[in-house]
Amino acid sequence: MKNLLSAARVLFLVIFLLSDNLFLAVGLGMVLGVTQIAWQYHRKQPIGSLQWLSVVLVLASGTATFLTHDPTFVMLKPSVIYCIVGLVMLKRGWMNRYLPERAAPVADVATAFGFVWAGLMFGSAALNIALALSLDVKSWAAAMSAWGLFSKIGLFLIQYGWMTMIGRRRAAAAGMAPT
Repeated sequence: MKNLLSAARVLFLVIFLLSDNLFLAVGLGMVLGVTQIAWQYHRKQPIGSLQWLSVVLVLASGTATFLTHDPTFVMLKPSVIYCIVGLVMLKRGWMNRYLPERAAPVADVATAFGFVWAGLMFGSAALNIALALSLDVKSWAAAMSAWGLFSKIGLFLIQYGWMTMIGRRRAAAAGMAPT
């Protein structure tokens, strides 16, 4: 799903900024979503439930945009996805399975950051709604693309630094060499 969301967001932004044609950008985004599902199906690769949900949202919001000539549907779609991802991230310890073994001593910190990530998703959903209802499409697309990238990089760096610091402190307190 991550690849679909990233590819669709980049494709939409690039096509829209180059062509200044919302309907072309939305239509190509819809085609990309269906093509990615078809490609995975053809290669007999598993298609996750969130990926199915994402393509359904792309198709539904795109269709609504075409039928009403209102870009608000496409602009609000990321908020739905952010909320769904945020809800999934509310599961205690979801992040721990992604940690390397050497991070086991700070798994509790990672668990706490799992909730911080969920908060980022819910905050991003709220920001997206506010911007979608107050900005033109180009400004919204640029702002949310930048926010999507920089908020995640920023939180990742904060989490990495915090977990490293806590890990080193705990190793020092236990008289062990930090890893």
